[in-house]
Amino acid sequence: MLRLIFAVLVAVSSGDLLAQDRPLPIIDMHLHANRADDNGPPPTYLCPGFEKHAHDPRQPWADTFMALMKKPGCANPLVGAETDEMLMKTTLEILERRNIIGVTSGPLVERWREIGGDRIIPSAAFGFGAQAPSAAMLREWFAAKRYLVFGEVGIQYQGVSPSDARFEPYLAVAEAADVPLGIHIGTGPPGAPYIPGLGSYRARLHSALELEDALVRHPKLRVYIMHAGWPMLDDLLAVLWAHPQVHVDVGVICYALPRKEFHRYLERIVDAGFGSRVMFGSDQMNWPAAIEYCIEAIESATFLAPKQKRDILYDNAARFLRLTPEQIAKHHGR
Repeated sequence: MLRLIFAVLVAVSSGDLLAQDRPLPIIDMHLHANRADDNGPPPTYLCPGFEKHAHDPRQPWADTFMALMKKPGCANPLVGAETDEMLMKTTLEILERRNIIGVTSGPLVERWREIGGDRIIPSAAFGFGAQAPSAAMLREWFAAKRYLVFGEVGIQYQGVSPSDARFEPYLAVAEAADVPLGIHIGTGPPGAPYIPGLGSYRARLHSALELEDALVRHPKLRVYIMHAGWPMLDDLLAVLWAHPQVHVDVGVICYALPRKEFHRYLERIVDAGFGSRVMFGSDQMNWPAAIEYCIEAIESATFLAPKQKRDILYDNAARFLRLTPEQIAKHHGR
């Protein structure tokens, strides 16, 4: 009995007992500090793994898609926040309760960082357009540590390959600054080319092979492919084989795809030997519950061993981001 009491006292004094009450940490490599109306007038709703409805082109697809987001055809849709403040508050509450650290980009990231503190790792969103920062501006931001990651890079929405010469100056800046690059390669909203503002989106740019020339030109660049290049699995596996520095995140496909398809895709990546390069990502935009839905998608994967789940949820990203032992200890409550 005395030994048991002594062991408890030692545990309390070392913090180990208290740490057990704290959930194991998770790194979300793909989080957005959006406005509540970024995906249409709030609130919007999204059915996880929703059926991709056949469309009669007599009606504009954008109208059909928005109607589905306002009147979802499922019993338990993900519910969008109605205000910017509620979106931030609800998301940050989930991060705190689940002990999540989010690599976060979007128009309100500075505000989220101010309120969320170290739970928010600020990341510089990028797409070509009138508001696009110059390469020189990015260099200044990275030097000042305003942003610690370069992403989400969404040039697929402008129909631009990551190996295109127009993107070359930005790759050079990220490599020189040793800032990780998170790039959208894979699924966007269904019917993206028929949604206003996304007319240059092309499905062929789902292929991870589009990244290959850029990788060879910038061998020191840390890159992760957002959405894991779904559904171009063979292309993705070829890139992972040829370029061992490349990682992936599972953002959006963890809730936009039917669970069976998501697990099938993830299992193939893991079975091919690339489990150490898969990182958790939610791609939470306007629906905070997507974060926990995606965590459950990893935790429910029966083909993953407990160690593999921890790798995906935290350890792979901690290594990729080069977190210090002190940062890792803090995340674990030690």
